[in-house]
Amino acid sequence: MLSESARMSSAAEARFRVQAPNSKPRAITVIALDPPSEAVVKRLAEGSWNHATFLTASAFAGAPQSEQRFSIDGWLTDLAGRPRNLIGEVDTADLVVMVATPGGNAVVASIIGEACSLRRVDTTALVVGATSASDEAVSKTLRQVRPWSLMVVIANPDDYIDDMLIALRA
Repeated sequence: MLSESARMSSAAEARFRVQAPNSKPRAITVIALDPPSEAVVKRLAEGSWNHATFLTASAFAGAPQSEQRFSIDGWLTDLAGRPRNLIGEVDTADLVVMVATPGGNAVVASIIGEACSLRRVDTTALVVGATSASDEAVSKTLRQVRPWSLMVVIANPDDYIDDMLIALRA
Protein backbone atom coordinates (compact mmCIF):
# COMPACT_ATOMS: atom_id res chain seq x y z
CA MET A 1 0.00 0.00 0.00
CA LEU A 2 1.32 3.45 -0.96
CA SER A 3 1.79 6.10 1.67
CA GLU A 4 -0.41 9.19 1.39
CA SER A 5 2.60 11.23 0.31
CA ALA A 6 3.57 8.75 -2.42
CA ARG A 7 -0.02 8.53 -3.66
CA MET A 8 -0.30 12.34 -3.90
CA SER A 9 2.92 12.43 -5.95
CA SER A 10 1.62 9.95 -8.50
CA ALA A 11 0.78 10.82 -12.09
CA ALA A 12 -2.86 9.86 -11.45
CA GLU A 13 -3.17 12.57 -8.80
CA ALA A 14 -1.29 15.20 -10.84
CA ARG A 15 -4.46 16.03 -12.79
CA PHE A 16 -5.93 17.55 -9.59
CA ARG A 17 -3.04 19.97 -9.02
CA VAL A 18 -3.47 23.64 -9.74
CA GLN A 19 -1.54 24.30 -12.95
CA ALA A 20 -1.43 28.10 -12.72
CA PRO A 21 1.36 30.06 -11.01
CA ASN A 22 0.72 30.64 -7.32
CA SER A 23 0.99 34.40 -7.48
CA LYS A 24 0.06 37.13 -9.89
CA PRO A 25 1.67 40.56 -9.99
CA ARG A 26 -0.02 43.02 -7.70
CA ALA A 27 -1.15 46.47 -8.75
CA ILE A 28 0.62 48.65 -6.19
CA THR A 29 0.06 52.34 -5.56
CA VAL A 30 2.87 54.11 -3.71
CA ILE A 31 1.96 57.47 -2.14
CA ALA A 32 4.33 60.00 -0.57
CA LEU A 33 2.55 61.51 2.44
CA ASP A 34 4.82 64.48 3.11
CA PRO A 35 7.32 66.61 1.15
CA PRO A 36 10.49 64.80 2.35
CA SER A 37 9.08 61.38 1.40
CA GLU A 38 8.29 62.71 -2.08
CA ALA A 39 12.00 62.53 -2.95
CA VAL A 40 12.06 58.84 -1.98
CA VAL A 41 8.99 58.09 -4.09
CA LYS A 42 10.42 59.99 -7.07
CA ARG A 43 13.62 57.95 -6.81
CA LEU A 44 11.57 54.75 -6.72
CA ALA A 45 9.54 55.82 -9.76
CA GLU A 46 12.72 56.00 -11.83
CA GLY A 47 13.00 52.22 -11.62
CA SER A 48 11.43 49.86 -14.13
CA TRP A 49 8.18 48.67 -12.59
CA ASN A 50 5.41 46.75 -14.31
CA HIS A 51 2.53 47.20 -11.91
CA ALA A 52 3.27 50.24 -9.75
CA THR A 53 1.85 53.75 -9.70
CA PHE A 54 3.64 56.54 -7.86
CA LEU A 55 1.71 59.49 -6.39
CA THR A 56 2.17 62.25 -3.89
CA ALA A 57 -0.14 63.66 -1.26
CA SER A 58 2.42 66.16 -0.05
CA ALA A 59 0.26 69.07 -1.29
CA PHE A 60 -2.24 68.14 1.42
CA ALA A 61 -2.43 71.12 3.75
CA GLY A 62 -3.46 69.17 6.84
CA ALA A 63 -6.73 67.96 8.28
CA PRO A 64 -9.72 70.19 7.54
CA GLN A 65 -11.26 72.04 10.43
CA SER A 66 -14.62 70.65 11.49
CA GLU A 67 -16.51 73.70 10.18
CA GLN A 68 -14.76 73.65 6.79
CA ARG A 69 -15.85 71.70 3.75
CA PHE A 70 -13.28 69.34 2.40
CA SER A 71 -12.88 68.06 -1.14
CA ILE A 72 -11.46 64.61 -1.80
CA ASP A 73 -10.04 65.92 -5.09
CA GLY A 74 -7.08 68.19 -5.76
CA TRP A 75 -4.50 67.13 -3.18
CA LEU A 76 -3.44 63.77 -4.63
CA THR A 77 -1.22 64.09 -7.71
CA ASP A 78 0.96 61.97 -9.92
CA LEU A 79 4.64 62.86 -10.08
CA ALA A 80 4.04 65.17 -13.05
CA GLY A 81 1.69 67.25 -10.88
CA ARG A 82 -1.57 66.13 -12.50
CA PRO A 83 -4.44 65.72 -10.02
CA ARG A 84 -5.58 62.16 -9.34
CA ASN A 85 -8.78 60.86 -7.80
CA LEU A 86 -8.17 58.90 -4.61
CA ILE A 87 -11.13 56.54 -5.06
CA GLY A 88 -10.12 55.78 -8.65
CA GLU A 89 -6.55 55.02 -7.57
CA VAL A 90 -7.68 52.79 -4.71
CA ASP A 91 -10.14 50.93 -6.96
CA THR A 92 -7.31 49.89 -9.30
CA ALA A 93 -4.88 48.87 -6.55
CA ASP A 94 -4.32 45.60 -4.73
CA LEU A 95 -2.00 47.30 -2.24
CA VAL A 96 -1.43 50.91 -1.24
CA VAL A 97 1.99 51.74 0.21
CA MET A 98 2.16 55.03 2.10
CA VAL A 99 5.62 56.53 2.58
CA ALA A 100 6.26 59.05 5.37
CA THR A 101 9.18 60.61 7.20
CA PRO A 102 9.53 61.08 10.96
CA GLY A 103 7.97 64.29 12.20
CA GLY A 104 6.29 65.01 8.87
CA ASN A 105 2.64 65.81 8.45
CA ALA A 106 1.17 62.39 7.60
CA VAL A 107 -2.44 63.05 8.67
CA VAL A 108 -3.57 62.34 5.11
CA ALA A 109 -2.94 58.65 5.94
CA SER A 110 -6.35 58.65 7.63
CA ILE A 111 -8.15 59.64 4.42
CA ILE A 112 -6.19 57.20 2.28
CA GLY A 113 -6.57 54.46 4.89
CA GLU A 114 -10.31 54.95 5.17
CA ALA A 115 -10.74 54.79 1.38
CA CYS A 116 -8.67 51.59 1.31
CA SER A 117 -10.63 50.10 4.17
CA LEU A 118 -13.96 50.78 2.44
CA ARG A 119 -12.67 49.13 -0.75
CA ARG A 120 -10.90 46.27 1.10
CA VAL A 121 -7.48 47.22 -0.27
CA ASP A 122 -4.45 46.31 1.85
CA THR A 123 -2.25 49.11 3.19
CA THR A 124 1.35 49.31 4.28
CA ALA A 125 3.10 52.34 5.77
CA LEU A 126 6.84 52.82 5.39
CA VAL A 127 8.62 55.31 7.62
CA VAL A 128 11.92 56.32 6.02
CA GLY A 129 14.81 58.28 7.47
CA ALA A 130 14.20 57.21 11.06
CA THR A 131 17.86 56.61 11.96
CA SER A 132 18.61 60.32 12.17
CA ALA A 133 15.26 61.32 13.71
CA SER A 134 14.31 61.75 17.34
CA ASP A 135 12.09 59.24 19.09
CA GLU A 136 9.41 61.92 19.40
CA ALA A 137 9.40 62.54 15.64
CA VAL A 138 9.16 58.83 14.88
CA SER A 139 6.35 58.43 17.43
CA LYS A 140 4.42 61.34 15.91
CA THR A 141 4.51 59.74 12.48
CA LEU A 142 3.66 56.29 13.81
CA ARG A 143 0.60 57.72 15.60
CA GLN A 144 -0.60 59.15 12.29
CA VAL A 145 -0.07 56.08 10.09
CA ARG A 146 -0.54 53.10 12.40
CA PRO A 147 -4.36 53.15 12.70
CA TRP A 148 -4.62 53.04 8.90
CA SER A 149 -1.96 50.49 8.03
CA LEU A 150 -2.13 46.73 8.14
CA MET A 151 1.66 46.70 8.31
CA VAL A 152 4.09 49.42 9.39
CA VAL A 153 7.79 49.21 8.54
CA ILE A 154 10.56 51.51 9.65
CA ALA A 155 12.71 51.21 6.54
CA ASN A 156 16.42 51.66 7.13
CA PRO A 157 18.00 52.12 4.64
CA ASP A 158 15.55 53.55 2.14
CA ASP A 159 16.45 51.00 -0.53
CA TYR A 160 14.49 48.46 1.53
CA ILE A 161 11.45 49.82 -0.31
CA ASP A 162 12.94 48.76 -3.65
CA ASP A 163 13.46 45.25 -2.35
CA MET A 164 9.93 45.10 -0.95
CA LEU A 165 8.37 46.18 -4.26
CA ILE A 166 10.46 43.61 -6.13
CA ALA A 167 9.32 40.90 -3.72
CA LEU A 168 5.71 41.95 -4.29
CA ARG A 169 6.27 41.69 -8.06
CA ALA A 170 5.38 45.33 -8.69
